[in-house]
Amino acid sequence: MQIFAGVGAPAQPVTVDYLVQAGGGSGGVGSGGGGGAGGLRCTVTATGGGGSLETALTILKGVSHTVTIGAGGSGVSTGTGNTGSNSVFSTVTSSGGGGGGGGNTNASNGGCGGGAGHNVSTKGNGTANQGFNGGDGAGNNASAGGGGGTSAVGVNATSNGGAGGGGTSTSITGSSVQRGGGGGGGSNANAGAGGAGGGGAATYGAPVSGTVNTGGGGGGSQPSPTVSGAGGSGIVILRYTTASGTITIGAGLTGTTATDGASTVATITAGTGNVSWA
Repeated sequence: MQIFAGVGAPAQPVTVDYLVQAGGGSGGVGSGGGGGAGGLRCTVTATGGGGSLETALTILKGVSHTVTIGAGGSGVSTGTGNTGSNSVFSTVTSSGGGGGGGGNTNASNGGCGGGAGHNVSTKGNGTANQGFNGGDGAGNNASAGGGGGTSAVGVNATSNGGAGGGGTSTSITGSSVQRGGGGGGGSNANAGAGGAGGGGAATYGAPVSGTVNTGGGGGGSQPSPTVSGAGGSGIVILRYTTASGTITIGAGLTGTTATDGASTVATITAGTGNVSWA
């Protein structure tokens, strides 16, 4: 006997690839280390070495799933930088990046760890399968470690500030984009460069913030009139076969959709709300 799908048959689920990038941490002040980048979780569309490479989610139609875009940590005028906020899609959470250490202050843990302040060996630790540790500043009177990135550790300080760890390249949108670079560590001499993938450099007197929607860490700062670099905000990107369903991006979220061959790519850049498929 044959059974045909027809009226009353359950709707077929949608298979969704995802990239969930958290907000980056801000840099510290006082030869402060760069803030760690936000943690990254994604499906096998990742081509770099960082972030957890996971299987796609199976989504039932008509069911709402929470999306939250994590903000980057705000810059500070003294001490340790602020941790970035988590980003969420359904059951997947990426942890915000740790703030960079300030002068003689410890960095924070996070999705990627913050770089330690000068004369400090306690760098921030990254989260397993999301990001890497920051660099340390031990034995350096005027330089700090770089923030960890999603594919590499932050560089330890030498006579210069350590560079931020590199981010991860993914091709979930159809073209390769790198995200999650750590912020550079501050220095009295040559400050650290930001990690590739949105990390901010720790230029003296004018530290650079992490790039918006990359989760990059902010650059550290000397105790001058400026504040440290802020962390870049996160992003959530969802990819599915167009013929399998239609997404609704709910109130409270800022997002767009585009087609890439037989797939639809939804890019959500701000807010908190729900998405669903029909």
